Amino acid sequence: MKKAIVLLFTILFFAGCAGQKKVVDSSIKVEYKAYSRGFYQTIRVENQMVFISKSREEKPVVAKLSTADWKSVILAVQELDLEMLSQLKAPTEKRLFDGAAIASLKITKQGKLYESQNFDHGYPPAETEKIVNKMLSFVK
Repeated sequence: MKKAIVLLFTILFFAGCAGQKKVVDSSIKVEYKAYSRGFYQTIRVENQMVFISKSREEKPVVAKLSTADWKSVILAVQELDLEMLSQLKAPTEKRLFDGAAIASLKITKQGKLYESQNFDHGYPPAETEKIVNKMLSFVK
């Protein structure tokens, strides 16, 4: 009888841990923002939804992401070293002379915000290229 109770508690414990992983995945929020004098774009992904704004004044267009797209966003975020995100250098500096829009990436994971430095729209740091290109694919 004791063995059955111990086995039952063990199964319940591991089942509870497996459920927590799903909560962590849904707590990820990614926001890509690009702007210049004549251009504005915000793409935010959270809870398997994407919110796209092409103007500062308009309400975002909302769409549901496919499970495959949501999983690819989660995987791309997990591949990043979020602690180093703020230290990544932009590969180009076109934004400094109006050659490109100014872009940034914000990732919120488990309530903690990670922000990149500004970089050129279309030319993200190599480490963030996968997630940025995935975010931009939702607009097309």
